[in-house]
Amino acid sequence: MRVLLLLTFIAAPAAAQVEVPTASTAAAPICTDRPTKSNFACTVPKGLVQIETDGFSWLTSTAGGTRTDQFLFTNPTVKYGLTGSSDLQLNWVPFTRLRSRDAAGTIATQSGIGDVTLRFKQRLTAADGAFQLSLLPFVKLPTARAGIGNGKVEGGIAAPVNISVPGGWTVTLGPQLDVLADFDGQGRHAGFTGLVNLARQIGAFTLYNEIWTSQNFDPSGTVSQYSYDVSLAWLARPTLQIDVGANVGLNAATPGLVAYLGVSTRF
Repeated sequence: MRVLLLLTFIAAPAAAQVEVPTASTAAAPICTDRPTKSNFACTVPKGLVQIETDGFSWLTSTAGGTRTDQFLFTNPTVKYGLTGSSDLQLNWVPFTRLRSRDAAGTIATQSGIGDVTLRFKQRLTAADGAFQLSLLPFVKLPTARAGIGNGKVEGGIAAPVNISVPGGWTVTLGPQLDVLADFDGQGRHAGFTGLVNLARQIGAFTLYNEIWTSQNFDPSGTVSQYSYDVSLAWLARPTLQIDVGANVGLNAATPGLVAYLGVSTRF
């Protein structure tokens, strides 16, 4: 936290940002839906391909005396620009490994592919402006084996909002409604995801701070998750971004730590 505060004070004298980047043309710097859990309102320029992926990520949580670690060996999202304000996206985990250890020391492991998620993003605001809004419907297809995925089709819609505020900060809001499978597999129920993200550009670097929540209204009982997410992204060149970050769980229902290193490129 001391490092984050120091970076904030260093960034304070910088000029205010008057527009939120939308990457609406091929000449604009890359704009991504990572790092952190937030989505940006920007879309991939028409006819271009963009890849955003974790190089590696690690999730760890402890519940009922059992510790679970999940390792994702890449987690790519491939995007294609359909128009100047819309793109099509595919996310797939090609390989993940789960390892659990209970209070008695018994270890169990599982590995395999993850689920596939298809997304479509439509920016609703003009290409230039201090306020940007998109709609992002998505559907998850159950390609993962039992134990890694729940074997059910799920989906929802998000509405990424970006607002440029005085001082050069960008505020991102991420309301999202979900249609989720019941834990017992017998029906569907609603869920809600929300976040507030505060970002500050410092030269070629952008620092992100985020508070996130997920409310899963399963008939057997609501599961509430909360996390504090922090990350740093480096724009190595206009079409290449490298990032590193961590998500810290704020209650017992949330993974205690998620750490990742990622890269994004456009061509």
